[in-house]
This record gives sequence, C-alpha cells and structure tokens, in this order.
Amino acid sequence: MRTLNHCTSELNLRKEMNPTMQLLLNRKSIRAYENKPISEDMKSDILRAAMRAPTAGNMMLYSIIHVRDQATKDTLARTCDNQPFISKAPLVLLFLADYQKWFDYFRFSGVEQLGNQRSEGMLRPGEADLLLACCDALIAAQTAVIAAESLGIGSCYIGDIMENYEVHRDLFQLPKYVFPICLLCFGYATKQQMERHLTTRFDKEYIVFENKYKMLKANDFERMFNQIKDQMQYEIQPSNEDIVNIGQTIYLRKFSADFSREMRRSVKVVLKKWVEG
Repeated sequence: MRTLNHCTSELNLRKEMNPTMQLLLNRKSIRAYENKPISEDMKSDILRAAMRAPTAGNMMLYSIIHVRDQATKDTLARTCDNQPFISKAPLVLLFLADYQKWFDYFRFSGVEQLGNQRSEGMLRPGEADLLLACCDALIAAQTAVIAAESLGIGSCYIGDIMENYEVHRDLFQLPKYVFPICLLCFGYATKQQMERHLTTRFDKEYIVFENKYKMLKANDFERMFNQIKDQMQYEIQPSNEDIVNIGQTIYLRKFSADFSREMRRSVKVVLKKWVEG
C-alpha cells in the first residue's frame, strides 16, 4: 500500500522531473496567507495567462471580476459558506460563465433581423451554452491557478459562489446570461500552509479507464477507500453511532449538507432564468 509519505518522498526524489510537472504534482489549496500584497505586475501576469487559456471557438465565453473592494470580500466570506479567509486574501478573482456579451453582440449585429428575414428568428442561449461557458471559465480559472503557482503564489477554489445566487447576482450586478461558476483566492502561503501534507487522491485504476466507462462494484470501493483510509479527512465520528462507514459520513457532510442543498436550489434558479424566453 502506497502511503501519503511514500508518495511525497517519491515526488521529492524525482529530481529529473521538469519544473512544470513538479508544480502540478505538488500543488495544494492554500487557505491562510501571509500579510504580504501581490504586486500589480504579478496580478497582471496571472490575468494574462488566464486569458490565454484554451477556449471554445476562441469565443472566450467568460468574464473575470477582480474583487478589490474589502466590503465585497467581507460579504463573500459570509455568503460563501462562512469562510473568513476569503476576506483576507490579497487577490480575489471571480470567474463568470458569460454568454451575455455574445448575445448582446448578436443583437447589435442585426442577427434578429437576419433571423426574421430567414423566417428562423433568433436563438437564445440554452443549457448547452451555459455548460460550454462554464467549461471556458473553469479552464481560464485553472490556468490562473497554475500561473500563480509558478510565481510562488498559492490559491484556493471557492465553489460556494454558486450558492446564494440572488445575493451574488445583486452584489455583482450580473445580467441574465452570466453565472458565477467559481471564486479564486490567491496569496502567499503561511509557513504552516507550506508545510502541510498533500491531500490524498484515489488510485489511477478507479479514475482512468480505457475505451469505455467502468462501473465500480462493492469490492472496488472497498479497495479504493482502504488505500487511503488512514489519510481520509472524513473520519467516522464515534459520537454518531448510526454512521457506520466513510460513504455515509461523506454523504452527510457533503452531499446532503445544508450548503449542498442551497447550491442545488441556487443553480436551479439560474437554469430556470437562463432558459426562459
């Protein structure tokens, strides 16, 4: 069985690995930052890299909001599942799935009149367009993460931005065809964060399949979790006598938790608003 320490040592020993691979394999989420600002030049570099990310049809179906206002950051620390470190992050970027710009441009370009001439009308963005825009935004976000890592700057994804849609919509004055898909916090890691162990990942055999999808069976799940159970952050709490395994623990802490229920409610509101005429 490969332990976390073994994996970490293996990474450290592979000196022949190129710097990009070292960066990717050693990256971890950073939630505590030194009281040190990120220079405007570095912020600019991170954004320039993000905007060079792969994008569907070179349409760049995303927008980025650089959240500088401290009061807004304080609000996000509350609305994104009460995470105080958000308000202390030296750099906060909000990545938006954005089809509004193209929809507006199509209208300004006379597409509606063209559609009427052809008796076709003008299409509006649908569910597939939202998913494509989310992909664009997330690819740009991850590119920003790697760019920051290369500059010695840590980061943390905040998926909770998908909660409380109405609050975030009003906070950032988001129009109909814009959805806040992820928030990113950046900063220089504290010593404690730097020394924190890498989190575990499932073994490749449970994640990477060849040619077709593989349904996992009970014994697959048993082996899958046995390999990492000593490092799992979701330990079974002795006080919860009715919880008997990790699956039940994760279900209660993540899938059926209040924040997950709110996220589902919030995303349903967005989908309904997005597709309505």
